[in-house]
Amino acid sequence: MAETSVTGPVSGTDKTLTLSTGVYAPQSQGAVVAKLGNTQILATANGAKEVREGTDFFPLTIDVEEKAYAAGKIPGSFFRKEGRPSDNAVLVCRLIDRPLRPSFPKGFRNETQVVITVQGADQVNPYDVVAINAASAALMLTGLPFEGPIGGVRLAYSTDGQWIPYPTFEEQDESTFQIVVAGREVDGEIAIMMVEASGTEKAWDYYEAGAPKVTESVIAGGLDAAKVWIAESLALQTELVSKVGRKPAIEWVNQIDYSDEIEAAVKAAAEAKLIPANQITDKTERNAANDAIKAEVVAELTGDGGAFEGQSRQVKSAFKELTKSIIRQRVIDEGVRMDGRGVTDLRPVSAQVGLIPTAHGTGLFQRGETQVLNVLTLGLPKMDQMLDTVDPVTKKRYMHHYNMPPYANGETGRMGGTKRREVGHGMLAERALLPLVPSLEEWPYALRLVSEVLSSNGSTSMGSVCASSLSLMDGGVPIKAAVAGIAMGLIYDGDKYVTLTDILGSEDAFGDMDFKVAGTAEFVTALQLDTKIEGLPSEVLAAALEQAKVARLEILEVMNATIAAPRESVGASAPKIISFEIPIDKIGEIIGPKGKVINAMQAETGADISIDDDGMIGTVSIGSNDLDKVAEAERQIRLILNPPSAEVGATYPGRVVNITKFGAFVNILPGRDGLVHISKMGGGKRIEKVEDVLELGQEIEVKVDDVDPNGKVSLSPVTALVPGGGSGGEAPASSSSSTSSGSSSGSGSSSSSGSSSSSGSSSRSSSDDAPASEGDSGAKRESVSFEDAFDAEVREEFGDLGPGSERPGGGSGGGGGGRTGGRGGRDGGRRGGGRR
Repeated sequence: MAETSVTGPVSGTDKTLTLSTGVYAPQSQGAVVAKLGNTQILATANGAKEVREGTDFFPLTIDVEEKAYAAGKIPGSFFRKEGRPSDNAVLVCRLIDRPLRPSFPKGFRNETQVVITVQGADQVNPYDVVAINAASAALMLTGLPFEGPIGGVRLAYSTDGQWIPYPTFEEQDESTFQIVVAGREVDGEIAIMMVEASGTEKAWDYYEAGAPKVTESVIAGGLDAAKVWIAESLALQTELVSKVGRKPAIEWVNQIDYSDEIEAAVKAAAEAKLIPANQITDKTERNAANDAIKAEVVAELTGDGGAFEGQSRQVKSAFKELTKSIIRQRVIDEGVRMDGRGVTDLRPVSAQVGLIPTAHGTGLFQRGETQVLNVLTLGLPKMDQMLDTVDPVTKKRYMHHYNMPPYANGETGRMGGTKRREVGHGMLAERALLPLVPSLEEWPYALRLVSEVLSSNGSTSMGSVCASSLSLMDGGVPIKAAVAGIAMGLIYDGDKYVTLTDILGSEDAFGDMDFKVAGTAEFVTALQLDTKIEGLPSEVLAAALEQAKVARLEILEVMNATIAAPRESVGASAPKIISFEIPIDKIGEIIGPKGKVINAMQAETGADISIDDDGMIGTVSIGSNDLDKVAEAERQIRLILNPPSAEVGATYPGRVVNITKFGAFVNILPGRDGLVHISKMGGGKRIEKVEDVLELGQEIEVKVDDVDPNGKVSLSPVTALVPGGGSGGEAPASSSSSTSSGSSSGSGSSSSSGSSSSSGSSSRSSSDDAPASEGDSGAKRESVSFEDAFDAEVREEFGDLGPGSERPGGGSGGGGGGRTGGRGGRDGGRRGGGRR
């Protein structure tokens, strides 16, 4: 099939959205490529022809395949290939699933799968919203009973109060809030089906700079504004379908869980008992009463001789539907819920902090029977999380993880492994707090929060938000304000919408909406909406936002009474961390060769030191539970940045930090190394190589001989490094005549040659190993080495020559003892292979 493509402009921008089909995946029931900029998504949709036996739910699966090649990357895993889906991919799966699932008929149970393959990620345009539109378009081309199309758009709220459609990554960073909205057309209007929104990391800074805050009314305006771009996507999908046509509709059997006869029998047997049972306030007692009634009805209708013998599954399904109907009808008719609350009433709320002495911060939040413990752990910035995704974001320092074990519901079950639900709930709580967490520049810590759900009966994710806020304040994290969250529900009957505050688990299961809202007393930081009906009018959602704010303020009062502000400092068990910037060219000095300097500082001070850079400036972070250790490490690093000067003639204890062929570098002061040349190590005796007398890490006392204008320090050992050797300093001339002799030897005359032989290289065989003899005057005679004087002259002209400066004994090899003869002997030794 030839390619068919449709393109539509994105209003208010210079962007276009393109949908095409006919090239990729020809055997797929539906396959669509969607493009925005150079971001490209392949969406395929397929459904089974028959229902798998025993299936009592709609088995819809959304899979997102992030291909590293899409961003020009090689995967960072050990195997260098894609592994399990990233958290980002899991969140996109949920983002697509939520508006698609309620768009299929209730009785459709055929297994359905949508696979999203990220083929191109241009690092400018996010792929997630593009994938929503591509998935819907692919399903529209199949013969599946999909009641679409569904359109999706992301909007970013700019600092000047404008909603930007399909924002780039950069535009999101420069905004205060971003919102993803999905919807469909119902009776000529766009109905909202899904909302996912949160504040940005820099939102607080923008607010302080004067940007308008994102309140409930602002969000309501955003939901209304989103309809324009959702409508554009719906029109584009409809145009593609009109050009290509849908595949023939598949034949599917509407799965009826129970017959009309079973429904009537269950209602007659159970209704009178279920009404009072579902007015019991306590969840455990209410469930026990319902279970007892169900067991009785099932035994009566399906037992031996019963009217529906062998049909227990159908009877149980009818019983569940009857229970749902009773709960919903009481809310619609009386405005009273199963636990006796009114539609706007909040359950009892409590909060505690400081529960675990070894933790860096803890918060326990309880609302009704929902209880969440949050534990804070602080670490150095290097403990941030590396992200291996196709997006340009490569790491994050603020992490929130969510766990809900089976015992939270009084049940048994498998432990371990993070499911998609846990990933989604953890990320929602993370996004709710992110705008209030201080930046790395303000507070140089990596933060990990873990929410442990200890008891569950409605909105554990919003309980995690409240518990996180408490533990952050308890841990001394200077967050800007407290954050609370609340979950709202809704029951729809005919043309009547009833919004419920603080829903129970059963109200979530039996209701038509799950709407979670988190924020401070002044603005919203995150929200999430899912519906089970075809969509909601934006004015209903706007009213729900205002109702949620009332409950949020009540919760914040309880939290603020427990801890009104962050503690002034981190706890005793938490690391004390400081951070400061350094010139990027100083990073190497602090780390040292193969990390020797930084490792030595860590071993000596007991502090943990990490260094990072952005290519322009370096950042040092120092952490320890002991503040004195942090201070000492900082002192040593600042000495490296601004090292003290070495004093000529002074002696210093040092440590050998590097060995080369021409000498050893010795650290004498923080950030200050000096060179002990190989010629100074023998104390008048020759040594073959530095390693013969010194080793790495050896402590040695040295004297400063010279500091040149560039700050290079020349050192000599204070004590002999070889047996029988003298001090390692430069050998001084014994008299002016000997100096003259050494100098005149450079003339190359025969008499000079003889003179140099008596006081120069030929004297090494006798005088190097013997003490100086006394003259007639009784003055001590000192031996003067022609080689030392010659080496000094050569170094002056050519620089250090290293061990290659060695000569065969007697100055032989091509000349006499003068300068010319000495140089000839050196060359003869090096080039002629005569090195001894």
